[in-house]
Amino acid sequence: MYFRDVIGQEDIKKKLIHNIKNKRVSHAQLFLGPEGSGKLALAIAYARYLACENPGAEDACGSCPSCLKYNKFAHPDLTFFYPIPSRLKGDTPLISKDFAPQWRSFLEKSPYVSLNEWYKSIDIENKQGIINARDCNEIVKVLSYKSYESEFKVVIIWMIERLYHSAAPKLLKILEEPPEKTLFLLVSENQDMILSTILSRAQMVKIPRLKDHEVGEGLISHYSCDPVRADQIAFLADGNFHQALFMLESDEILENNTNFLREWLRVCYKNDTREILAYVDNLAKMGRERQKNLLSFAIEVFRQCNLFNYHASNLIKVHPDSRDFISKFSAILTPNVAMQMAEEFSKAIYHVERNANPKILFTDLSLKSNRIMKTKK
Repeated sequence: MYFRDVIGQEDIKKKLIHNIKNKRVSHAQLFLGPEGSGKLALAIAYARYLACENPGAEDACGSCPSCLKYNKFAHPDLTFFYPIPSRLKGDTPLISKDFAPQWRSFLEKSPYVSLNEWYKSIDIENKQGIINARDCNEIVKVLSYKSYESEFKVVIIWMIERLYHSAAPKLLKILEEPPEKTLFLLVSENQDMILSTILSRAQMVKIPRLKDHEVGEGLISHYSCDPVRADQIAFLADGNFHQALFMLESDEILENNTNFLREWLRVCYKNDTREILAYVDNLAKMGRERQKNLLSFAIEVFRQCNLFNYHASNLIKVHPDSRDFISKFSAILTPNVAMQMAEEFSKAIYHVERNANPKILFTDLSLKSNRIMKTKK
């Protein structure tokens, strides 16, 4: 991952490079941003540039021994830590490096990743991973050694908010008094979940959500996406490049979302309990990424219904099938109803990300949708 591979975020790239050139590298930095904003990609590109033996004005050279090792995420002075299960099926306790091969394969696909996708790749989708005390001991151990090749030893901790509270004291001391030429790059999506003692010890780098045109341009330039399709995906992805890639993987996903959402909301409106429970069963069988994608698509439909109701149909940029759905559905989704529906579906995304029971969650969402749509105020 080079700076040129990071979608958008040009101002942040320039700032990071400027800090390196002016010897203003803070020993602990927190890259904070929403899912799909490129925070992990930026952290890796930043570490690569710092380790590069012949850095250019805007990026690492790509040909020195350091860059070649970064291509495989196997540089001896770069160490990753990430949420993992405490143990698997009664085996001995685990640490991050036990999953190093899976992690490298995971990053090779794309650094625009999600926590649920990582859990799925290591087959713990129904469990919660943590950064445990053993990993904190491993961090202390790794940093007790001198750097092998580069000036800095770099530790990237992905999803620092998943740091187990009892493990935090082991990390705080070395964050406050790190060995010389040590760089901590902490990556997070949720500031509220990070311990205040961690926040106070790191310089924050806020990564904003991507703009629609940046997502579209990234799809075209990096993934050879058709411009019309890229524009459509960018509009629906809402600044989340991970979500954009997820939609790009399947040409059928937009059509499937439209058909499923149309029928699901229809049975919710009818308040047919048997049919509602049948749809809830189907929703529960979907993976979390698919559930989030459907819910995000629904929120966009509610937004488009508002545009239609306010006679701003010229601003609607959706698939023709979706446009027909929106024009008909907008009679039910008046502005106030659409706003309430969007709020409930946003809450559902929040709970999906936090591993809520899908049957309970979607049954509750279906019943709430019925009440909201029948109100029509």
